[in-house]
Amino acid sequence: MIYKIRIILDVEEDIFRDIEIEGSNTLEEFHNAITQAFGFGGSEMASFYTCDEEWNQDEEIALFDMSENGSDVRLMNETTLDDVLTEQSPKLIYVYDFLSMWTFFVELADIVEKEDGRSYPNLLFSFGELPDSPPEKKFEGESQIEFGDSLDSYDDMDFDENWN
Repeated sequence: MIYKIRIILDVEEDIFRDIEIEGSNTLEEFHNAITQAFGFGGSEMASFYTCDEEWNQDEEIALFDMSENGSDVRLMNETTLDDVLTEQSPKLIYVYDFLSMWTFFVELADIVEKEDGRSYPNLLFSFGELPDSPPEKKFEGESQIEFGDSLDSYDDMDFDENWN
């Protein structure tokens, strides 16, 4: 089956790409299609995240396993689109380049039959120009911790003078 997917850049103005891709393609192949559609070099780290209807981030699906001794991280090259993107859970979050934090909302629009003679992935529609730099992200918690003035100086912290 062919998945028609809209990828929306998280900015105030509308910037998105519509891509059709085979549901059996891996997320790594989808990642490559997204980077090409938006004009990225494709050499930066990236991850997909499963999410709920309100875009609350859940499980990470990484491009590479960066842990030293292997872990339980799901990898893009081992995960197909139809494993994570369904009519019941049609949304993903995609983050490209962890230093710049280009963030995209990925939403399944339709699932259709494959057309003979058409190659996939296929860029269906492109709207808006990618800005020169990603928007500033505000990382806010739900509550603020207040620190009192309980320490008047570092002398009160009880460090051993020769600690190093």
